[in-house]
Amino acid sequence: MNKMAPFAKMNGLGNQIIVADMRGRDDRITPAAAVYLAQDAATRFDQIMAIHDARTENTDHYIEIINCDGTQAQACGNGTRCVVQALHAETRQTNFTFETLAGILTAAMLDGTQISVDMGTPRFGWQDLPLSLDIGDTAQADIFNDLREKYGLQMPSLASIGNPHIIFWVDQDVWSYRLEQFGAIIENDPLFPQRVNVSIAQVTSEHDIHLRTWERGAGLTRACGSAACAAAVCAVITNKTKQYVTMHLPGGDLTVEWRDDDHIIMTGPAEWEFSGLFDPQTGHWKSDQGKKDEQSSDAPSPSGRFGKLTNKGTV
Repeated sequence: MNKMAPFAKMNGLGNQIIVADMRGRDDRITPAAAVYLAQDAATRFDQIMAIHDARTENTDHYIEIINCDGTQAQACGNGTRCVVQALHAETRQTNFTFETLAGILTAAMLDGTQISVDMGTPRFGWQDLPLSLDIGDTAQADIFNDLREKYGLQMPSLASIGNPHIIFWVDQDVWSYRLEQFGAIIENDPLFPQRVNVSIAQVTSEHDIHLRTWERGAGLTRACGSAACAAAVCAVITNKTKQYVTMHLPGGDLTVEWRDDDHIIMTGPAEWEFSGLFDPQTGHWKSDQGKKDEQSSDAPSPSGRFGKLTNKGTV
């Protein structure tokens, strides 16, 4: 087995993503390798989307999602769009079925820039999130009263989009709130045994929500697709918006539709930055352009599957 594996450095609305090609291999990316890549300015990421061979019939691939601290995540909408962009550039396939820790999801390349992901169905029960105890109404949760008063936050809503989310509604511009101060506190609160993604959301019309997110295992992020979906469905159940909304994130806009069949459809772009080879055990890497980290292998410049991408993610 070749020690090095192809990767593509990409982003989904500024959500920094590494798409790693682990097809045809028996090994996995180690937490140490993820941390090593995250600490390098060139390969810094929010999530790694590791593409493995399919494990389940009628799926194309198994996707392992790894946070920048080496822990696993169940879902990543922006990362899924990056996977679709990379695979489409390689194969010209437009429709995909992936298996993740959160279950089976489908995605499609709609045109040269827009990618749609079926994020599945939301869950609102305290055991589904999960929470460590029953707090009653998760749509309008009477929790974190001291923090809400200190930072001027409204009563939050909670939902699972395969991973847990808490959304605090706010009246003013989302940049007026110190999410960097309370995000980590809430993420690691004992109420959330699997930690939680923390967002602040301002509704500006029945079809528009502005959102900032503190992502578990990654911190402040320019975009979080599953958080956008969680905020959208929570806005509907609290009568703040309609079922189709534009989510305005620091990195750009996504559209989210909560269909009548209970599925959440998220649509947005993905962008390629560069591709290369990396060692899944250590994280040492080398790019197509000849740049490498100080301890990387002397392997030749890669011509792997992802080397065919252009800066727009197409062949």
